[in-house]
Amino acid sequence: MGGFGSGRPGSGRATADACRSLDVNQLRRAGVLTNGWMGNWQWTRDGERTGSISISGGKQRIALTYRWQRGGEDWQDVKEPIAIRWSACRFGGERPYFVCPGVVNGNTCTRTVTKLFCAGRYYLCRHCYRLTYASQAEDRWDRALRRANKLRGRLGGEPGMLSDVPERPKGMWHRTHQRYLAEIFAAEDAAQERLVLLAARLMKTSQKKTGYWR
Repeated sequence: MGGFGSGRPGSGRATADACRSLDVNQLRRAGVLTNGWMGNWQWTRDGERTGSISISGGKQRIALTYRWQRGGEDWQDVKEPIAIRWSACRFGGERPYFVCPGVVNGNTCTRTVTKLFCAGRYYLCRHCYRLTYASQAEDRWDRALRRANKLRGRLGGEPGMLSDVPERPKGMWHRTHQRYLAEIFAAEDAAQERLVLLAARLMKTSQKKTGYWR
């Protein structure tokens, strides 16, 4: 008999970034991993709610209750229990992990993970759904630009090479601000050089196709 995620739940084409997810550390900070906790967990985008589920909390186990629909089929009520495993930290305290309840092709997962994703009927780890992260498809220039945009945002600026250079936020060390700017400029300079090379390559290809030579 199949269990959570029995069969082949994912096509391998979806990305983890595009799926609704649960982060065990966020749940912990919200007090969900406390025995007797009950409430709703919701997702928002641009201030608008995009979805919600009910959670019965606990230190060793939580239970999710929600509705799921595939295609144009009828909505189905889903109840999914998820075990929580705690691991001792090196310098004291303990850290929680989800125990993935997935069963894929008859094999029980039981991986300890910090995130579960809803790419199908159940919340499972990204390995069960064979999810990848969008950043895995990026080359080193894309990753550098993404890092530069992140730093721009940290400085209170807008993303993009054409945006104004962010000023130093109040309370930030001058050396930290200079280090961030140096990393931003280095990444964006490398990206500009790459764009020049790509443009030259495209021009050369176009000239060959039209038979035009200097």
